[in-house]
Amino acid sequence: VQLQASGGGLVQAGGSLRLSCAASGGTFGGYTIGWFRQVPGNEREFVAAIRWSGGNTRYADSVKGRFTISKDSAKNAVPLQMNSLKPEDTAVYYCAVGRPIWSSMDNSDSYYYWGQGTQVTVSS
Repeated sequence: VQLQASGGGLVQAGGSLRLSCAASGGTFGGYTIGWFRQVPGNEREFVAAIRWSGGNTRYADSVKGRFTISKDSAKNAVPLQMNSLKPEDTAVYYCAVGRPIWSSMDNSDSYYYWGQGTQVTVSS
């Protein structure tokens, strides 16, 4: 499975962006799709994840109530709607797929296919 993350850009604080993770060479069926972010010099941080089968979701506390992960079966994609963006949301955002157990959905080591990343910059 190859992943393509898109939708990043520059936005003012309080604004919104919609990222998308599209799969090629396979489908998301049976996988969990996660979004992570990374700032240079920091470790990769969990943002949100969704189980394609069943739609169960999990969010980092820092984005709960502001970000929404969903699935688009028609496009074989996983959007991440980001609202009320803050400067501290600035990072490169990556999508990934794996088959983690529920307690490991926030662990990047549980994912084995990764997209190339898309830059999100939130200005104050």
